[in-house]
Amino acid sequence: MSVRAAPTCPRCEASLRGPTIWSSAWHCEQHGEVYPLRPALSPSRAGMVGLLRGIKVPVWLPWPLPPGWLVTGFAAAGDERTGTQGCAVALSGPNPVGGPAEMVLVSEGPRVGLGARFAGLPGPDPGDHFASGLPDAAVRFGHHELPLWHVDAPARAVFAGEVMGTWLWLVLWPDIAGVMLIEPLPVRDLRDPGQDLDIPFGAPSPQLPG
Repeated sequence: MSVRAAPTCPRCEASLRGPTIWSSAWHCEQHGEVYPLRPALSPSRAGMVGLLRGIKVPVWLPWPLPPGWLVTGFAAAGDERTGTQGCAVALSGPNPVGGPAEMVLVSEGPRVGLGARFAGLPGPDPGDHFASGLPDAAVRFGHHELPLWHVDAPARAVFAGEVMGTWLWLVLWPDIAGVMLIEPLPVRDLRDPGQDLDIPFGAPSPQLPG
């Protein structure tokens, strides 16, 4: 019988102290009270359904997917008490400039810190000088283009913006894969009803926890 990995801090990879009779929250030694980042959900329809259960933030998926790209897993931060306050959707596919690439879209409430974790930053947000100039990229949701700004991050391309009161982070490996954001990226919110998307799934992403 397999043993499921324990939740970790959404802002770092540290293990957490679970709820006690004195507190219903999860605690990180460094970051204090946090929403527990649970082990990744499988890249499958069952994994997607599991992510949508108790979700409190948008679940962004590029759609239509870029040619040759596959969905490679899901991750969620939160518990039964709080609901999911931050989530990640991982994908992989061909880099437009050659070789393979990976992408993670993170949606989260204020100060969750999940996006900064994937961006390789201390977080929990993009930093003091974020969004100080014109936007560098955009996603298209319905008939609206939602602006994103470039975030300096190590060995990857990172863009972030505020959408409907939540953070949207888009992280790509390697950094040259950021050329995929030259044009606005069309996205769907998987929470919206009436969507019957034939989503292709691939092998689990190494970027997701557990």
